[in-house]
Amino acid sequence: VQLQASGGGLVQPGGSLRVSCAASGRSFRDYVMAWFRQAPGKEREFVAGIRWSGGGTFYADSVKGRFTISKDNAKNTVYLQMNNLKPEDTAVYYCAAGPRLIASTVRTAGRYDYWGQGTQVTVSS
Repeated sequence: VQLQASGGGLVQPGGSLRVSCAASGRSFRDYVMAWFRQAPGKEREFVAGIRWSGGGTFYADSVKGRFTISKDNAKNTVYLQMNNLKPEDTAVYYCAAGPRLIASTVRTAGRYDYWGQGTQVTVSS
């Protein structure tokens, strides 16, 4: 199983960026695909998640209304569109896949079986 994250970079405050996660190696039909992030000196935190089947979405309060998670089943790819970026969004962003998660566990990193390598997002002027 491989989760390949890409699309990070440097963007000014207020700008937009889209990161992608290409998934391969198994069927993710019963999985939640999610994005987590980790800033220097901080714990990894949940950002957004989406059910591969059904498409139900979950967001951290800190990104609600600014970030949108989506998926392309044909490409086996999950996207995170980030708008109105703030300096506090600066972090390494990781994609992850977790099986048969219920709503109360979607935000728990330990519930995810597979992780990508991370992509750096830096918001700075």
